[in-house]
Amino acid sequence: MQIPGAVVFDLGKVLLDFDYTIAAQKLAAESDVSAEQIRGFIDHSPLLVRYEKGKITREEFFEEVRRASGYRGTLQAFSAMFSDVFTPIQPMIELKQRLTAAGIPTYIFSNTNELAITHIQATYPFYSTFDGYVVSYEHGFMKPESELYERVEAIAGHTGGSICYLDDRLENIEAGARRGWKAVLHRSPGQSVEALSRLGIGHQP
Repeated sequence: MQIPGAVVFDLGKVLLDFDYTIAAQKLAAESDVSAEQIRGFIDHSPLLVRYEKGKITREEFFEEVRRASGYRGTLQAFSAMFSDVFTPIQPMIELKQRLTAAGIPTYIFSNTNELAITHIQATYPFYSTFDGYVVSYEHGFMKPESELYERVEAIAGHTGGSICYLDDRLENIEAGARRGWKAVLHRSPGQSVEALSRLGIGHQP
């Protein structure tokens, strides 16, 4: 069995849980529309896709949300509310730390945006310990588009079965599997830890 030479982690729902309802409720308190309507603007919306592909700037994203919602706060206040939606998934962070201790390179591979990453970098020290990062807004593509997977292979210096990939979205995992990656659909920390153990990595101490 080929033991992976690199482990690639999705970020949201794998290492950090997130809930845009938190942001929507805060923003609604200073807006003309409901929290449910605001969540529609910022969670898996066409507007968010444009932002997470790097097609619009932070300021442009803010202006579009402001116009649609009547939000009365500043860009700075909006940025803090929008990005403070994460909760660490500690067993997965510990898994990443075991891989690093074992000398296995680890990488972040995420559909995300500048505001989220700025907040995560400032708030969660584990984020700075990866060997490389492929985040959608820096490349102009989003998973499961193949161009973004090519970026991972180029940065990691691995292809095919030498890459182990964890993601919570089936379409993203399937795209990795088509490239020969050892793709693990993340459903729970226990399931992912067990899957990596079967590949010969990430064992509990």
